[in-house]
Amino acid sequence: MSDLQIGGLGLVSVIALIAMRVPIGITLVSVSYLGVWGIGGHMAAWGMLSVMPHTLVASWTLSAVPMFLLMGFLCYHAKLTTGLFDAARLWFQRLPGGLAIASVFGCSGFAAITGSSVACAAAMGKIAVPEMIRHKYDLKLATGTLAASGTIGALIPPSIPLIIYGVVAQVSITKLFLGGIGVGLLTAFSYVLVILIRTTLNPSLAPRLTERATLKEQVLAVKRTWPVVALIIGVLGGLFGGLFTSTEAGAVGALLAVVIAFFKKTLTRESFSRSVNETLITCGSVFIVVLGATMLTSFLTLSGVAGAISEAAQVLNTSPVMLLVAITLVYLFLGMFLEPIGAMLITLPIFLPLIGMAKLDLIWFGVFVAKLVEIGMITPPVGLNVFVLSSTIGKIAPTDLIFRGVLWFFVADIVVVGMIIAWPDIIMFFPRTFG
Repeated sequence: MSDLQIGGLGLVSVIALIAMRVPIGITLVSVSYLGVWGIGGHMAAWGMLSVMPHTLVASWTLSAVPMFLLMGFLCYHAKLTTGLFDAARLWFQRLPGGLAIASVFGCSGFAAITGSSVACAAAMGKIAVPEMIRHKYDLKLATGTLAASGTIGALIPPSIPLIIYGVVAQVSITKLFLGGIGVGLLTAFSYVLVILIRTTLNPSLAPRLTERATLKEQVLAVKRTWPVVALIIGVLGGLFGGLFTSTEAGAVGALLAVVIAFFKKTLTRESFSRSVNETLITCGSVFIVVLGATMLTSFLTLSGVAGAISEAAQVLNTSPVMLLVAITLVYLFLGMFLEPIGAMLITLPIFLPLIGMAKLDLIWFGVFVAKLVEIGMITPPVGLNVFVLSSTIGKIAPTDLIFRGVLWFFVADIVVVGMIIAWPDIIMFFPRTFG
């Protein structure tokens, strides 16, 4: 069997094992190890397996992941974000669907200190969904809004998927963060537009609130969000102001979260312990997948599959737009079955060479991929945000109802994807201006 045939068999094996529900990290590591063994012998395979984990864990850039995760879990368990939804509710309650709009902006604010879609959906779901149900909001609108708005966590910095992409593609994480701002804001406003249109055409979906907040109450509500504001200014302000790197920003953010929670007297031994434990568990699962993807890249390069795919793309002479449409379809399909980081890391070894040949900007492509994989968080049958929200709110809404609720937001996401393909400056404006 030739090296190329071994590489092709490896790719088929990856797809088959994932379809059989074998964990992605184990699939990638085992297939890559056996594939390199088949090409270069057991010494080459063992050499790769013995060197790559240490090289990966010792990566200075990748250390930002556990630090940002720790910051997010500390904010969640120490209740530093509890005032976000209340402030947004008081400011937007007079608009049609005001509570749903408040949920979108609450998730956007939460995203700016966690970088996790799942954390956004879980934390804000506990607060916002019961509040909307109490005011007789349509259940599909209420749950669909929260499940979709959670995806903003992967776009507005700090974003864990963007950090992972930056490590794999070897590009500036700071510029990726800047690029994510434009798409994150565009996504948030597209969701708000969906809510406004639907509730204006059908007011029964979201009855207007009769209570009216005074200006004093609105100002006081904003003041209660000071922990979030302080973290955003401290982390993102220092990062984009050049005071520290994106890697150091995670450590600064985690330290700031500890200090703020200590002075608010919400940092207990239990909350700190849970934050550390959840950070370790999440990092362990993420790093195994990253290791597997790194090994897969080496295997595909060694077997010649990566070069064969690049040559095939050159023969086809595919236009950049058609290439991006094809990539979009691949990610939308994978999003139906895989979690975002897994889908991203499986495909990047194949797609990055093609993007290089098409002479597309890798910063732009990173944000584009982050948007695509996050759409998978709300697509059936394995929409992770939908299942997280369903488990968070209990028996209030079954998963099939939430999936129906996110349909309108899915349409908005597809429109946003089309817009960033048509107008790349939506992503590149901030990196070119401030990068």
